[in-house]
Amino acid sequence: MGSEGPPTVTIHVTGFKKFHGVSENPTETIVGNLKEYMKKKGLPKGLTLGSCSILETAGQGALGPLYHTLQSAVSSKGSQSLNSGRVIWLHFGVNSGATRFAIENQAVNEATFRCPDEMAWKPQVVAIYLVNVLISVIKFPGNPDNFRFYYMQKVPIIPGDGEISRTRESSLPVAEITGALAKMGYDVVTSDDAGRFVCNYVYYHSLRFAEQNGIKSLFVHVPLFMTIDEETQMQFAASLLEVLASLH
Repeated sequence: MGSEGPPTVTIHVTGFKKFHGVSENPTETIVGNLKEYMKKKGLPKGLTLGSCSILETAGQGALGPLYHTLQSAVSSKGSQSLNSGRVIWLHFGVNSGATRFAIENQAVNEATFRCPDEMAWKPQVVAIYLVNVLISVIKFPGNPDNFRFYYMQKVPIIPGDGEISRTRESSLPVAEITGALAKMGYDVVTSDDAGRFVCNYVYYHSLRFAEQNGIKSLFVHVPLFMTIDEETQMQFAASLLEVLASLH
């Protein structure tokens, strides 16, 4: 209709607080300062910068706030006309060992944390016991007849999604986004491994929610500020918003 404006994209952004081994999370600074930074720089045409939220670096304990913010974007989207805009969830997380930026293509349905999260939660690994398995070569002192073995079975993030090998991919053109940022001079790669800690956990939930609600989701790993300084990372975040706004 003639009264309709040009298509727009609304981008909601999240970062994380500190966690074990990272006392100052750069994504908390990036996301916390992003609105003011973009106000000074100027938003790209067709872009609305929505909420900028800082999440606890936690899995299960952070799901309530995560889904609350995700749902708020859907409610806002529903109040608009069907074709008036798009919604993207952009998640920033830190990889303390990284030397460059990484655009994450997918998340895996595996909840295997190397340590408890910031709310002291660690997914329970299921122990599967095999009792009365007789192996004549191995002798167990004090227990010659009742051999007991076990193996550890990793658990899925969403049991209803099936095996831990199940992946969910971003519906955004990750390779195209990476290429555009590289042309701007950033040291950035596409990644298929978001880890197995909170970043992967949150990204998997976000991708699932996005698919169910007709929106899009993307996760980006950044290095520590001692590796790539704060100003460069703020510029990178602004450039990423520009690239996302330019997608059709």
